[in-house]
Amino acid sequence: MSISEIQIIPIKPQEGLVAFASFVLDNNLYLGSVGILTRPEGGYRLLYPTKKVGIRYINIFHPINKAFAESIEKEVIGKFEDVMKYGRHNKADA
Repeated sequence: MSISEIQIIPIKPQEGLVAFASFVLDNNLYLGSVGILTRPEGGYRLLYPTKKVGIRYINIFHPINKAFAESIEKEVIGKFEDVMKYGRHNKADA
């Protein structure tokens, strides 16, 4: 699995949400609107997009394997921390 073209858009913090991320998976699939939220115990986590249909929320996409989810989280949050430290928004700039 490869994650490339990670882009981070910081936002004014709101209920734990601090940024949105997008990235390309295996040079074949663009994934966007992934939220980056603070964890109460410190650090960050990812929140994948949903769509409200009636009174229910439907998942648009999300990892179904914990190891896969952790590898995405490591890459994206690493880039987010880099952006917050150095102000870069595109992994190609790193």
